[in-house]
Amino acid sequence: MNPEQLKALIRDVPDFPQPGIVFRDITPLLANPEAFSTVVDTIVVRFGRGNVDKVVGIEARGFIVAAPVAYHFSAGFVPVRKKGKLPWESEAEDYQLEYGTETLEIHRDAFEPGERVLIVDDALATGGTARATSRLVERLGGKVIGIACIIELAELSGRDKLGDVDFFSLIQY
Repeated sequence: MNPEQLKALIRDVPDFPQPGIVFRDITPLLANPEAFSTVVDTIVVRFGRGNVDKVVGIEARGFIVAAPVAYHFSAGFVPVRKKGKLPWESEAEDYQLEYGTETLEIHRDAFEPGERVLIVDDALATGGTARATSRLVERLGGKVIGIACIIELAELSGRDKLGDVDFFSLIQY
């Protein structure tokens, strides 16, 4: 499927999670077997087998895409979760959302020094979540080799906050 066909499967939900925000709902895309496999396969091809040791999925929709990407890379999967959701010692990072502030956490033993890490999420908006995740990975000794998202909300300029990291998205708004 091409990017326009994928984009046609994304549902706009106005005023969610608060008034003035248009939420891009990927669940129809995920429910379509061809679309879902296209997303996973495109990310895997873009970053190349043998180049990734761990795939980090950002809670919660990022988990859905990151896990099969990790499988295809024969890489480990590492979840990044909201504060208080991980059961063991974790490292935390605060960040700004387009509509508030949040804290992400990751287990302190998630990476061996120098492991190559791909960060995967459903969307890049302001860049705060991806940047916070990247900081966590690097603080724990991982090397971020790229960030992949299904959707980029280009008008929010989140890509600008990521520095020189290799960023890839399938669909731009």
